[in-house]
Amino acid sequence: MNYPIDNRNKVKRVPKRGHYDHKTINEVLDSGYLCHVSFVINDQPFIIPTLYGRDGEFVYIHGASTSRLIKNLEQGVQMSLAVTHVDGLVLARSAFNHSMNYRSVVVYGIARPLEGSKKEHALKVISDAVIPGRWEEARKPNAKELKATSVLAINIEQASAKIRSGDPIDDKEDYDLDIWAGVIPVNQTLSEPIQDKVLRSNIPLPNSVKDLLESS
Repeated sequence: MNYPIDNRNKVKRVPKRGHYDHKTINEVLDSGYLCHVSFVINDQPFIIPTLYGRDGEFVYIHGASTSRLIKNLEQGVQMSLAVTHVDGLVLARSAFNHSMNYRSVVVYGIARPLEGSKKEHALKVISDAVIPGRWEEARKPNAKELKATSVLAINIEQASAKIRSGDPIDDKEDYDLDIWAGVIPVNQTLSEPIQDKVLRSNIPLPNSVKDLLESS
């Protein structure tokens, strides 16, 4: 199933790299937890990085109730959200044809605030996107913390993915040049955890962290 395609979300530059199906878009979204949210207020554009989590046709974000991001988006202004993963540096024979292998998604929609059990569920979704299982190990937000935090649900009205993979693409005459060309893979890795300086000595590494390290 594809999202509706029009001038807003249609990939115009190298359109063969564009994808509009739910499966591809969800896979790219679910591979990350950091997005950039953009919106325009009084002709001034803003772009804000923030954590996110996806559940079905909704992307959840959260922030301080007093933040510019939250105060404006909860009014229902049009917004977009972008996620990008860099998979490799593509070195061609010519400087002009250097590129990157990447997976990216842009989402369009309107955000609405959540309350009660839906708000707490969305916070768990965001937490699980970063470290699955950590929500169950940590203290849950209290009433004061929940009041100070707003959670927004962004219905994915439209979206598009753009993906590049594979070797460099050089001009035909450049393939005879004695210049190295290829791909340098880029991977996100996790290092050994550094415990809090005031952590009691009898507290072991939690399962969520162990599982995250094993899966990386």
